[in-house]
Amino acid sequence: MSTTSAIREKNGVRQTQERPHRRGLSRKHREWIAGYLFLAPDLLGLLVFLAAPMIISLGLGFFEVDGFGNFSFVGLNNYQLMFSDQQFLTSLRVTLTYVFLVVPGIFITGLLLALLVKQKIPFVGILRSMFFIPNVVSLVVVGFVWKFMLADNIGLLSQLVQSLGLGVISWLGDPRFALGTVLCVVIWFSMGYNMIIFLAGLQEIPREYYEAANIDGAGAWTAFWNITWPLLRPTSFFVLLTLLVTSVSGQGGFDLIYVMTKGGPANSTSLGIFYIYQQAFLFGRYGYAAAMASFLVAVMLVATIILFAVTKGGRFDFD
Repeated sequence: MSTTSAIREKNGVRQTQERPHRRGLSRKHREWIAGYLFLAPDLLGLLVFLAAPMIISLGLGFFEVDGFGNFSFVGLNNYQLMFSDQQFLTSLRVTLTYVFLVVPGIFITGLLLALLVKQKIPFVGILRSMFFIPNVVSLVVVGFVWKFMLADNIGLLSQLVQSLGLGVISWLGDPRFALGTVLCVVIWFSMGYNMIIFLAGLQEIPREYYEAANIDGAGAWTAFWNITWPLLRPTSFFVLLTLLVTSVSGQGGFDLIYVMTKGGPANSTSLGIFYIYQQAFLFGRYGYAAAMASFLVAVMLVATIILFAVTKGGRFDFD
């Protein structure tokens, strides 16, 4: 080895020894930190506006609160009173009826509309917009419009029914028709939004499957039952879960009921969430309302667990 090579090798070793060793997080850990930082605003919002109120509400259920800073521990008295309150039990029955009718109603109409607007038909873009337009209008406005259309004697639909010789029907004033009328309005309002969700799921199904089924001579119903319906399982599960949560919690229905019927007539449209609102903000019984709200959340959690168990969380059979 020449003298020059030895000097270069010696200098290289010396530079390696003098170079400081870089210490820090690995790339994988840096990516984790970046991901959690991006999630932090949403997690903070869920903690402040969802988790914390639920915990506070659970605690308030054991107190008698009048809204003026007076707290009195009553233990399980609010829960005992809840199960002996006939009006609350009536609101639970109305809620159960509402859930069992509105969930399949919105699910079926949303799916049928999605299957319709997926076809290559004239003005399909206009049809999609027409079905979705109600969702861009305030629920309060929607409620007032339908209330005006359904008003006794002067409403458009009431006059139409009278012109057909069916007599006078009080759509919102008769306990026999009030809940069904509100249900129809809720389904009409919500079907366009769920149509978009189903349409997204339908567009994810490869077209080759339908072409192969067509070559094999499969009809429209056979293709739907053996291709569309099984591959829509994740989308169907998502729609069912969101519909279950929103219907039990009264999202959408509460606004329309407040504007159109205010829970009447004879409490026939008083959902559980509406009765809780009355007890808290009209009568100042915040502790009792918190107990009922906690019970309603528990029921919703049980229903969600059952839905997960029955549908396997929307997973395919081969997952």
